[in-house]
Amino acid sequence: MSGRHESWFEEEAGPLVRSYAVTGGRTRSDTLGLDLITLVVAMRSAHEVAGFEPEYGRILNLCQRPTSVAEVAARIDLPLPVVKVLLSDLIEQNLVLFRTATPVTDTPNKHVLQAVLDGIRKL
Repeated sequence: MSGRHESWFEEEAGPLVRSYAVTGGRTRSDTLGLDLITLVVAMRSAHEVAGFEPEYGRILNLCQRPTSVAEVAARIDLPLPVVKVLLSDLIEQNLVLFRTATPVTDTPNKHVLQAVLDGIRKL
């Protein structure tokens, strides 16, 4: 294979192959319901946990404070589905905690909101 073809492979196919390899071929992790605004926080630093792939360590170091899934994906420069798989692995190992946004069905009652609005208007 010529140097030209190898260069193309590294530049064009490299990130795809890397993502596939990092997740062990897994492409989805829907069991936890992680979305863009789900907050994650690491329970330990990467230095406290040995034997992980570098991507796991980068996530643990990044999530020492609550961080959204979208921000994690942006900062470690991996596709969102890959980050969700990696975060799910860390959550299942009790190394990361997560909190999802309140579901839309848990919104306040319309009558309560109207009472609050009426009270504000009286001020």
